[in-house]
Amino acid sequence: MKTSFAQVLASALLLSAGAGRISAESINPATMPQTAPMNAQEKKNLDMVLTWWREVLFGGHLDLAPKYQAEDYIQHNPNVNTGRAGFVEFFGKFAKPKNPIPAKLDNPPVVMGAKGDYVWLIFESEQKDPRDPSKTYHSNSFDVLRIQNGKVQEHWDSAQKMPGSGNVATGVSPKPPMQWNTGKLSKEEEKTLAMATEELKDMLQYGHLELADKTMDPGYIQHNPNVPQGRDGFKQFMSRIPGRRPEDAKPIKPEWLNPPVLTLVNGPYCFMMWDRIAKDPDDPGKEYKWNHFDAIRTEKGLIKEHWDEAVINPPQAGGKKQ
Repeated sequence: MKTSFAQVLASALLLSAGAGRISAESINPATMPQTAPMNAQEKKNLDMVLTWWREVLFGGHLDLAPKYQAEDYIQHNPNVNTGRAGFVEFFGKFAKPKNPIPAKLDNPPVVMGAKGDYVWLIFESEQKDPRDPSKTYHSNSFDVLRIQNGKVQEHWDSAQKMPGSGNVATGVSPKPPMQWNTGKLSKEEEKTLAMATEELKDMLQYGHLELADKTMDPGYIQHNPNVPQGRDGFKQFMSRIPGRRPEDAKPIKPEWLNPPVLTLVNGPYCFMMWDRIAKDPDDPGKEYKWNHFDAIRTEKGLIKEHWDEAVINPPQAGGKKQ
């Protein structure tokens, strides 16, 4: 069952239940469940968020929202009005309280961690490949929660605006995400951040894919369903994209061309989030903000695994399959 915030929301808007696992060959690997290293307070924050998720979102007991969410909860999902009342009003249209409250989530996060004031979660689902219904693929969604005074104060995810959402009162942060507590980095975490920066800035923004040979494991695990597995698959795919081709490479500078708005590092994991702007499906004359994420895991000094929220888009009518 799909149980990330974005997946719950999409299912609700489509008035459909989340799909279970599909019996078919998948074109990309499922994530082996994993948890990032945390200190005691960060683990406490993670446990609180998972309990809120299980009781309120999955269990449907919106009456318990005040126990876990601040009244002035800040919502960045572009389909739901900000504030705890907006959250309860939206999900109240679809919530079906489960009694007793389930002891476990049907589909818990496949990767999770907490750092400083933040909790971050990556969920995974499996669906049919729109290019070949005999195959499936795995995709990921993310949720980031900022904790304040022991409650969920702010939320971001990878959802884009659904047609029919209408006018939504989007939350406004009192200060940029990186100005809250993002934790102190250990020496190991500084190395993790440097490797993530080399992939996501130097390779993908400045176009130096040759750096993959020293930074990425040859058996690099890719969870973006559009990109082939392995270091060589990554290089071959990215080298076909304008701006990332060898002939397009630019001199590497310390600054990002497009910096992330939030970076969290837990041991071998680095989680980065960006703001993105898109056309409002209900009013093409307007734009709205959504969030993109990348997460990497390092192993033995090399980048070993990568996640983002990419999906496979259906082939265009009359066009060739991609």
